[in-house]
Parts: sequence; structure tokens; C-alpha cells
Amino acid sequence: RARSPRAVPCVRCRPLPEKRRHIPLSGRNPALLEALGIRPHVLVLNKMDLADPRRQPVSQLRQQGCSHVVFTDCQRDVNVKKVVPMVARLVAEGPRYHRAESSEHNILVIGVPNVGKSSLINSLRRLHLKKGKATAVGGEPGITKAVLSRIQVCEKPLMYLVDTPGVLPPRLGDVETGMKLALCGAICDHLVGEDIMADYLLYTLNKQQQFGYVQRYGLGQPCDRIEPLLKHVALTQGRTQKVKVLTGTGNVNMMMLNYPAAAYEFLRDFRAGRLGRVTLD
Repeated sequence: RARSPRAVPCVRCRPLPEKRRHIPLSGRNPALLEALGIRPHVLVLNKMDLADPRRQPVSQLRQQGCSHVVFTDCQRDVNVKKVVPMVARLVAEGPRYHRAESSEHNILVIGVPNVGKSSLINSLRRLHLKKGKATAVGGEPGITKAVLSRIQVCEKPLMYLVDTPGVLPPRLGDVETGMKLALCGAICDHLVGEDIMADYLLYTLNKQQQFGYVQRYGLGQPCDRIEPLLKHVALTQGRTQKVKVLTGTGNVNMMMLNYPAAAYEFLRDFRAGRLGRVTLD
């Protein structure tokens, strides 16, 4: 008896992980790697325009079994056209998963939060179907809250992608990996603390001799303490707050520097690439 393809599990579903280019190694979820097994998959490293071209851990990724890697910029559709042909070739060359009776490809997009999975889907639709956005995007983790229905991204070959919420491992390997994930927006800022994240970011920039922040904020020279930097950012960017002070003669309103706002400004400039092209791994 003939059955509808939707009545049975999808036998042609291919995982298609997508990562943030700032953390090509730290941004990989070990649980997802184990779930992939021998299934054919493509590793998409997004935001290539923000990464340091001198720090490309391609050899390390190949040692981890990632032989199919694509560097993309979904905002400008750079290299995104390489994804569909690569996926189609992997499907055709995978006899264990090949099913001649079905001509469509169903691809699962997986990765840690806020790495651009939804942006990848929208970019593919824009290039191959000349269509607008099909799924919401944002600069914060958790925009995609549930597994969405299939979204067509190509006509020839007929290909559907499924957007999924970002998934972090239940336990991070070490504190440094957690800080890198937080800097890239995979973890909500308030859960870590903007001032702590800003301190680690300054340490990383100095360690890699990435001194773009000196020119960005008009500093005379690099600094190794976060407090003077945040004070300068707060002063130059006008990050102040009104605070009520209780005195013996009554309440007095005073303007004070808003260090959390200055720290957030520092983080936002890093994420937007205004401090230079940086790879944290």
C-alpha cells in the first residue's frame, strides 16, 4: 500500500552543522558530533569577514573528521552558493543513505546558539529562490525556540532545510571555552556578566596583539586593565547614569559612569567587527 512520504521517518535527512567563525573549535558541540556518527555532513563556518585570516584551524578540523568545510558570510551571501552543490554531492555519494524513489533532500541545520543557522537558511533562499526571509534572526541566543517546519531553499535539486534551536552541551569542558561562547553570544550576557566578559576579551586581544581597540577608542597605547578602558569608553561614548545619593540634607541626584553599559559597548564593537578581525581559538 502506497504511503505518503510524510507518514514515515525521513530517510534522506542530512545534518548540516553551522558554526560561528570566531570559535571554529570551541563552538563545536561534542554531543552533536557524536550524534552525527557516519552521516554525511557539512561544517559551515559563518561570519568569515570577522575572523582573522591568519588563524584558520583547517588542519585541526580535518583531524576531527571534518573534511567538508565551507567558509561563508551570510550577510553578503559570500560562498553560500557552495553549500547546496556540496550537500547534493555528499547525498549522491552516500549509498547507505541514498533512496532512488525520493528526489528531494531534507537537511537538518544544527549548531550552538546564535551562530547564524536561520541566516544561512534565509541566505540560501535569497540566492536560489529569490525569496525573502523565512525564519526570524537576531543577535541574541534563543531567537529560534522550536523546530520549525521544512523550508524550501532550492528548486534544482529540490532541497528543504529544517531550522532548529541552538543546542549547547550540558557541561562545558572548561571556563575558557565558556567565555569564548559567551563572547560570541551563544550564552546570554547577563548570565556571565558583561564586565567579566569584557575583561576576558581585553586579555585575548592583547594576547593576540590585536590592538584595534586603541584606535577605536582613541587611546594613547594598549592597556592591560579593564577598568581604565571602560572608564574611557564611558566618558567618550556618554555612558552615564543618574544615581540618587542620600545625604544629611536630603537626596541628591548625581551622574555617574555606567560601567556595565561601557562593557556592553566594548562587546558589541567586537561582535560587529569594529575592533578588527579576531578568531578566539
